[in-house]
Amino acid sequence: MTQPKIGLALGSGAARGIAHIGVLKVFQQENIPVDYIAGSSMGSIIGVCYANGLDLAMLEKLFAHLKRKHWVDITLPGLGIIVGEKIKEIIRLLTHRKKLEELVIPTAIVATDLNSGEPVIFRSGSIEEAVRASISIPGIFEPVVINDRMLVDGGVIDRVPIGIVREMGADISIAVDVVPQVSQIQIKNIFDVIMQTFGIMEREILNQRMPAADLVIHPDLSDISPSAFTRAEECIKRGEIAAKEQIPQLKKLIANWRSEIKEKC
Repeated sequence: MTQPKIGLALGSGAARGIAHIGVLKVFQQENIPVDYIAGSSMGSIIGVCYANGLDLAMLEKLFAHLKRKHWVDITLPGLGIIVGEKIKEIIRLLTHRKKLEELVIPTAIVATDLNSGEPVIFRSGSIEEAVRASISIPGIFEPVVINDRMLVDGGVIDRVPIGIVREMGADISIAVDVVPQVSQIQIKNIFDVIMQTFGIMEREILNQRMPAADLVIHPDLSDISPSAFTRAEECIKRGEIAAKEQIPQLKKLIANWRSEIKEKC
């Protein structure tokens, strides 16, 4: 039976982005294949792990037990306060030192050129370098310089890269947006201040220019801080809940696509 190519755009959102694991778990349970992935910031981390065939149960345990000391390497305030070398090493291990073009699922990673304000899309080359650039939250992580371009977080320019999965060839494009429309968190640290500010800006940009996705999965994470990595299991569960709610609609989209293809033939 003819199967549409399904593209998944995994959005930014720091700790909230761990909910992407829950969405992917439901896709596996429902035997819905993912043919293309585009990820921004935390979405890029989850995206490359999944595209590398990493076991989701193992990934869930990793995030549930990940401590700040494992991924935070503080430096003297300069262009950022986190160096990011520890995260690069984690990504390198999780993706088995592969290059983007070697992943099982074609994957694109989004970063932002800090000087030109243009998106930079990685589809080949070093996975850890691309991901490290995509997660470079300004003011938190030091920017990454690749090919003489200073790069920061992909969410600055393209929080949910739905247009990219369309360009990659997806017949059905699915956006997973983990940033709430209205946040209910208590702001407790500089990370929350920066992420809350970014969330407001990104939401307005997204509302104005995001290409229409065929389906949007939007987990309810309004009470979870973007810095609350200790609530990973809750994030994953809410990703599962949101994905399950949209499965009937997704199956309908697949059936409609097949009908249209059949009519054309």
